[in-house]
Amino acid sequence: MSQIKPAAPHPVPSGEIAVSVRNVSKKYGDVQALKDLSLDFPRGELTSLLGPSGCGKTTLLKIIAGLIPASSGEIEVNNRAVTGPGPDRAFVFQDFALMPWASVIRNVAFGLELRGVPKSQREAVAEKYIREVGLAGFEKKFPHQLSGGMRQRVGLARALSVDAPVLLLDEPFSAVDEQTRRKFQEDLLQLVANEKKTFIFVTHSIEEAVYVSDQIAILLPRPSRVSEVIRPSSFRDKGIENIRRDPEYLDIVDRIWASLRSYVE
Repeated sequence: MSQIKPAAPHPVPSGEIAVSVRNVSKKYGDVQALKDLSLDFPRGELTSLLGPSGCGKTTLLKIIAGLIPASSGEIEVNNRAVTGPGPDRAFVFQDFALMPWASVIRNVAFGLELRGVPKSQREAVAEKYIREVGLAGFEKKFPHQLSGGMRQRVGLARALSVDAPVLLLDEPFSAVDEQTRRKFQEDLLQLVANEKKTFIFVTHSIEEAVYVSDQIAILLPRPSRVSEVIRPSSFRDKGIENIRRDPEYLDIVDRIWASLRSYVE
Protein backbone atom coordinates (compact mmCIF):
# COMPACT_ATOMS: atom_id res chain seq x y z
CA MET A 1 0.00 0.00 0.00
CA SER A 2 1.44 3.33 -1.05
CA GLN A 3 1.60 6.14 1.47
CA ILE A 4 2.05 9.85 0.97
CA LYS A 5 5.54 10.94 1.91
CA PRO A 6 6.38 14.38 3.31
CA ALA A 7 7.05 16.82 0.50
CA ALA A 8 8.28 20.35 -0.02
CA PRO A 9 5.57 23.01 -0.34
CA HIS A 10 4.08 23.40 -3.81
CA PRO A 11 5.79 26.40 -5.50
CA VAL A 12 3.58 29.40 -6.20
CA PRO A 13 4.93 32.62 -7.77
CA SER A 14 5.50 35.11 -4.93
CA GLY A 15 3.19 37.75 -6.41
CA GLU A 16 0.33 35.26 -6.39
CA ILE A 17 0.66 34.21 -2.74
CA ALA A 18 -2.02 35.55 -0.41
CA VAL A 19 -1.02 33.57 2.70
CA SER A 20 2.43 32.17 3.42
CA VAL A 21 3.08 29.69 6.24
CA ARG A 22 6.75 29.09 7.00
CA ASN A 23 8.13 26.46 9.39
CA VAL A 24 5.19 26.77 11.77
CA SER A 25 5.14 24.57 14.86
CA LYS A 26 2.60 24.37 17.68
CA LYS A 27 2.90 22.57 21.00
CA TYR A 28 0.19 22.07 23.61
CA GLY A 29 2.18 21.07 26.67
CA ASP A 30 3.96 17.87 25.67
CA VAL A 31 1.83 17.38 22.54
CA GLN A 32 3.41 18.48 19.26
CA ALA A 33 0.42 19.40 17.07
CA LEU A 34 2.33 20.99 14.16
CA LYS A 35 6.00 20.70 13.30
CA ASP A 36 7.86 22.88 10.80
CA LEU A 37 4.81 23.14 8.54
CA SER A 38 5.21 25.26 5.40
CA LEU A 39 2.55 26.01 2.79
CA ASP A 40 1.59 28.76 0.33
CA PHE A 41 -2.02 29.70 -0.41
CA PRO A 42 -2.53 31.19 -3.90
CA ARG A 43 -4.44 34.44 -4.15
CA GLY A 44 -8.03 34.17 -5.36
CA GLU A 45 -8.17 30.38 -4.99
CA LEU A 46 -9.70 27.87 -2.60
CA THR A 47 -7.25 25.64 -0.77
CA SER A 48 -8.56 22.73 1.28
CA LEU A 49 -6.74 21.37 4.32
CA LEU A 50 -7.39 17.64 4.30
CA GLY A 51 -6.24 14.87 6.58
CA PRO A 52 -7.25 12.43 9.32
CA SER A 53 -8.90 13.58 12.55
CA GLY A 54 -6.48 15.23 14.95
CA CYS A 55 -3.90 16.11 12.29
CA GLY A 56 -3.95 19.83 13.09
CA LYS A 57 -6.16 21.26 10.33
CA THR A 58 -8.20 23.48 12.65
CA THR A 59 -5.11 24.38 14.69
CA LEU A 60 -3.41 25.66 11.53
CA LEU A 61 -6.53 27.56 10.51
CA LYS A 62 -6.76 29.28 13.91
CA ILE A 63 -3.07 30.21 13.81
CA ILE A 64 -3.58 31.80 10.39
CA ALA A 65 -6.62 33.62 11.80
CA GLY A 66 -4.51 34.91 14.69
CA LEU A 67 -6.83 33.28 17.23
CA ILE A 68 -3.99 31.23 18.75
CA PRO A 69 -0.23 31.85 18.54
CA ALA A 70 2.26 29.55 16.85
CA SER A 71 5.03 28.17 19.05
CA SER A 72 7.49 29.02 16.29
CA GLY A 73 7.55 29.92 12.63
CA GLU A 74 6.05 32.75 10.60
CA ILE A 75 2.77 33.48 8.84
CA GLU A 76 2.20 36.35 6.42
CA VAL A 77 -1.05 37.55 4.88
CA ASN A 78 -0.47 39.73 1.84
CA ASN A 79 3.16 40.15 2.94
CA ARG A 80 2.26 41.32 6.45
CA ALA A 81 3.16 39.23 9.49
CA VAL A 82 0.25 37.78 11.46
CA THR A 83 0.42 38.78 15.12
CA GLY A 84 -3.27 38.39 15.97
CA PRO A 85 -6.75 38.72 14.42
CA GLY A 86 -7.10 41.38 11.75
CA PRO A 87 -9.51 42.84 9.18
CA ASP A 88 -7.69 41.04 6.37
CA ARG A 89 -9.13 37.70 7.55
CA ALA A 90 -12.68 36.52 8.29
CA PHE A 91 -13.55 33.23 10.03
CA VAL A 92 -16.58 31.00 9.38
CA PHE A 93 -17.07 28.74 12.39
CA GLN A 94 -18.33 25.16 12.30
CA ASP A 95 -20.99 25.92 14.94
CA PHE A 96 -22.27 29.10 13.21
CA ALA A 97 -21.38 31.36 16.23
CA LEU A 98 -24.43 33.56 15.67
CA MET A 99 -25.92 35.94 18.21
CA PRO A 100 -29.26 34.29 19.12
CA TRP A 101 -30.90 37.59 20.14
CA ALA A 102 -30.05 39.34 16.87
CA SER A 103 -31.85 39.24 13.54
CA VAL A 104 -30.26 37.83 10.41
CA ILE A 105 -29.41 41.27 9.08
CA ARG A 106 -27.81 42.37 12.35
CA ASN A 107 -25.80 39.14 12.57
CA VAL A 108 -24.54 39.63 9.04
CA ALA A 109 -23.75 43.31 9.63
CA PHE A 110 -22.14 42.76 13.04
CA GLY A 111 -18.53 42.91 11.83
CA LEU A 112 -19.22 46.23 10.13
CA GLU A 113 -20.99 47.48 13.26
CA LEU A 114 -17.83 46.77 15.26
CA ARG A 115 -15.89 48.86 12.77
CA GLY A 116 -18.21 51.82 13.26
CA VAL A 117 -19.81 51.69 9.81
CA PRO A 118 -23.08 53.71 9.82
CA LYS A 119 -26.25 51.61 10.12
CA SER A 120 -27.68 52.38 6.68
CA GLN A 121 -24.39 51.56 4.99
CA ARG A 122 -23.72 48.34 6.87
CA GLU A 123 -27.29 47.11 6.34
CA ALA A 124 -27.00 47.76 2.60
CA VAL A 125 -23.84 45.63 2.51
CA ALA A 126 -25.48 42.95 4.65
CA GLU A 127 -28.53 42.82 2.38
CA LYS A 128 -26.26 42.29 -0.63
CA TYR A 129 -24.61 39.24 0.90
CA ILE A 130 -27.84 37.90 2.34
CA ARG A 131 -29.13 37.81 -1.23
CA GLU A 132 -25.89 36.30 -2.47
CA VAL A 133 -26.11 33.33 -0.09
CA GLY A 134 -29.78 32.74 -0.92
CA LEU A 135 -31.48 34.17 2.18
CA ALA A 136 -33.40 37.11 0.70
CA GLY A 137 -36.64 37.53 2.64
CA PHE A 138 -35.17 36.25 5.91
CA GLU A 139 -33.49 39.49 7.00
CA LYS A 140 -35.73 39.95 10.07
CA LYS A 141 -35.74 36.32 11.18
CA PHE A 142 -33.79 35.14 14.23
CA PRO A 143 -31.39 32.17 14.34
CA HIS A 144 -33.87 29.92 16.19
CA GLN A 145 -36.30 30.39 13.28
CA LEU A 146 -33.79 29.05 10.74
CA SER A 147 -32.63 25.58 9.76
CA GLY A 148 -29.03 24.55 10.37
CA GLY A 149 -28.21 25.12 6.73
CA MET A 150 -29.72 28.59 6.79
CA ARG A 151 -27.80 29.50 9.94
CA GLN A 152 -24.59 28.45 8.23
CA ARG A 153 -25.46 30.69 5.29
CA VAL A 154 -25.83 33.59 7.75
CA GLY A 155 -22.34 32.86 9.08
CA LEU A 156 -20.94 32.84 5.56
CA ALA A 157 -22.72 36.09 4.66
CA ARG A 158 -21.31 37.71 7.81
CA ALA A 159 -17.77 36.71 6.81
CA LEU A 160 -18.28 38.02 3.27
CA SER A 161 -19.76 41.32 4.43
CA VAL A 162 -16.57 42.56 6.09
CA ASP A 163 -14.83 42.26 2.71
CA ALA A 164 -11.74 40.54 4.07
CA PRO A 165 -9.46 39.27 1.28
CA VAL A 166 -8.95 35.93 3.08
CA LEU A 167 -11.82 33.74 4.30
CA LEU A 168 -11.14 30.88 6.72
CA LEU A 169 -13.78 28.14 6.84
CA ASP A 170 -13.65 25.46 9.55
CA GLU A 171 -15.74 22.52 8.30
CA PRO A 172 -18.69 24.84 7.63
CA PHE A 173 -20.85 22.15 6.03
CA SER A 174 -20.38 19.33 8.54
CA ALA A 175 -23.63 19.94 10.44
CA VAL A 176 -26.00 19.84 7.47
CA ASP A 177 -27.62 16.97 5.56
CA GLU A 178 -26.07 15.57 2.40
CA GLN A 179 -28.44 17.34 0.00
CA THR A 180 -27.83 20.72 1.64
CA ARG A 181 -24.10 20.03 1.73
CA ARG A 182 -24.00 19.44 -2.02
CA LYS A 183 -25.88 22.67 -2.67
CA PHE A 184 -23.45 24.51 -0.37
CA GLN A 185 -20.51 23.07 -2.30
CA GLU A 186 -21.95 24.34 -5.58
CA ASP A 187 -22.64 27.74 -4.03
CA LEU A 188 -19.08 27.87 -2.66
CA LEU A 189 -17.61 27.31 -6.13
CA GLN A 190 -19.74 30.19 -7.41
CA LEU A 191 -18.63 32.42 -4.53
CA VAL A 192 -14.96 31.70 -5.22
CA ALA A 193 -15.49 32.65 -8.86
CA ASN A 194 -17.48 35.80 -8.07
CA GLU A 195 -15.67 37.18 -5.02
CA LYS A 196 -12.03 36.71 -6.13
CA LYS A 197 -11.04 36.15 -2.50
CA THR A 198 -8.68 33.58 -1.03
CA PHE A 199 -10.53 30.75 0.71
CA ILE A 200 -8.88 28.34 3.18
CA PHE A 201 -11.24 25.45 3.81
CA VAL A 202 -10.96 22.69 6.42
CA THR A 203 -12.76 19.44 5.61
CA HIS A 204 -12.65 15.74 6.51
CA SER A 205 -14.25 14.77 3.19
CA ILE A 206 -11.97 13.70 0.35
CA GLU A 207 -14.80 14.02 -2.18
CA GLU A 208 -15.65 17.52 -0.96
CA ALA A 209 -12.03 18.66 -1.07
CA VAL A 210 -11.54 17.45 -4.64
CA TYR A 211 -14.86 18.96 -5.73
CA VAL A 212 -14.41 22.49 -4.37
CA SER A 213 -10.64 23.01 -4.39
CA ASP A 214 -8.14 24.66 -6.66
CA GLN A 215 -5.48 23.25 -4.32
CA ILE A 216 -5.55 20.48 -1.70
CA ALA A 217 -2.95 20.32 1.06
CA ILE A 218 -2.81 16.87 2.66
CA LEU A 219 -1.64 16.88 6.27
CA LEU A 220 -0.12 13.91 8.06
CA PRO A 221 -1.07 12.96 11.65
CA ARG A 222 0.66 14.57 14.65
CA PRO A 223 3.05 16.15 14.51
CA SER A 224 1.36 17.53 11.44
CA ARG A 225 3.23 18.59 8.33
CA VAL A 226 2.32 18.90 4.66
CA SER A 227 2.71 15.59 2.89
CA GLU A 228 1.52 16.55 -0.59
CA VAL A 229 -0.14 19.38 -2.47
CA ILE A 230 -2.53 18.48 -5.28
CA ARG A 231 -4.03 20.85 -7.85
CA PRO A 232 -7.09 19.13 -9.40
CA SER A 233 -7.65 21.82 -12.01
CA SER A 234 -8.13 20.21 -15.42
CA PHE A 235 -11.88 19.57 -14.99
CA ARG A 236 -12.77 23.04 -13.62
CA ASP A 237 -13.99 24.41 -16.96
CA LYS A 238 -16.45 21.58 -17.63
CA GLY A 239 -19.25 22.94 -15.42
CA ILE A 240 -19.90 22.23 -11.74
CA GLU A 241 -22.58 19.68 -12.59
CA ASN A 242 -19.98 17.56 -14.45
CA ILE A 243 -17.11 17.57 -11.95
CA ARG A 244 -18.12 14.45 -10.03
CA ARG A 245 -18.38 12.43 -13.24
CA ASP A 246 -15.00 13.46 -14.58
CA PRO A 247 -12.45 10.59 -14.62
CA GLU A 248 -9.74 12.83 -13.13
CA TYR A 249 -12.02 13.71 -10.20
CA LEU A 250 -12.61 10.02 -9.51
CA ASP A 251 -8.92 9.17 -9.90
CA ILE A 252 -7.81 11.88 -7.47
CA VAL A 253 -10.40 10.82 -4.87
CA ASP A 254 -9.19 7.22 -5.13
CA ARG A 255 -5.52 8.20 -4.96
CA ILE A 256 -5.98 10.35 -1.86
CA TRP A 257 -7.98 7.62 -0.13
CA ALA A 258 -5.32 5.02 -0.93
CA SER A 259 -2.74 7.30 0.64
CA LEU A 260 -4.72 8.18 3.77
CA ARG A 261 -6.50 4.92 4.57
CA SER A 262 -3.64 3.57 6.70
CA TYR A 263 -4.05 6.59 9.02
CA VAL A 264 -7.77 5.96 9.62
CA GLU A 265 -8.45 3.95 12.77
